[in-house]
Amino acid sequence: MTSSDAAAAPITKKPISLMNLGIGAALNLFENSTLGQPFEVIKTHMGANRGDSMLVAIKKTYQRGGILGFYQGLIPWAWIEAATKGSVLIFAASELEYYCRLFGLSSAAAGILSGMGGGIAQAYTTMGFCTFMKTVEVTRGKGGADQKSTMQVAREIFQREGIRGINKGVNAVALRQCTNWGSRFGFTRITEDLMRTAMYGRDDKDRHSKPLGTVAKISASAIAGALSCWNQPIEVIRIEMQSQIKTPGRPEKMTIAAASAWIYKNNGFMGFYRGVTPRIGLGIWQTVCMVYGGDVVKGYFARKA
Repeated sequence: MTSSDAAAAPITKKPISLMNLGIGAALNLFENSTLGQPFEVIKTHMGANRGDSMLVAIKKTYQRGGILGFYQGLIPWAWIEAATKGSVLIFAASELEYYCRLFGLSSAAAGILSGMGGGIAQAYTTMGFCTFMKTVEVTRGKGGADQKSTMQVAREIFQREGIRGINKGVNAVALRQCTNWGSRFGFTRITEDLMRTAMYGRDDKDRHSKPLGTVAKISASAIAGALSCWNQPIEVIRIEMQSQIKTPGRPEKMTIAAASAWIYKNNGFMGFYRGVTPRIGLGIWQTVCMVYGGDVVKGYFARKA
């Protein structure tokens, strides 16, 4: 559908069904429990320990807990996050897309803005404290007879610092999610459109509504997932704000500005891109699962209805 076609078409609100919310939660749980969490752990380790290469990060993670070391923070924090953030994203993005279209924005612009708004909603509802606790699990010391459980650590942080403590770094999480999903949805749709133009020709006025094959759809999602990692500096700042690593001279009150200054002082400009390689892997896997996988699963249940 072209921009003029979209403008002429009646604007309707997409229905929010329990089925779609459940699909979002299920896909996120699958993504996290397979390749998602290992990529997350390696990326977080490299963002917090910016002198370590990816190979060193993998070795140290394995030394911390064997294969299970790559799933630190999965239970319960990543599962809580996964079971809720997909539903929040779908609900918030659908509502925002409807009102953006009412205000006369194109379907592409409405999709990008609704993805950004959905990402922000994720951060301030459940992702803030879940992301913080996942980072705590990867960066806190392990071993020893008095090793505390993850729930004990969470309770102590809450008792000591309250809601603000358990949501440390949430503003950076919101900025990351805003740019993440705006980029992922936007780059996916742009790539799909370019593929349709290459396949059917620019002169084909109906090319926007023609289907793409499975390989093309997966490729579009993978490309979008990789391109969405342009915001890696935001992710490194987020990790530094939530890290439990104690370093002499490190600011106690870690705001976005303080974290940025600390990273640049110790690691220079390239410090902001530590962990980008595993994050590209994570971005590809997440986008394939949530964008391509979401289209496939929702399409399957729509045909069964």
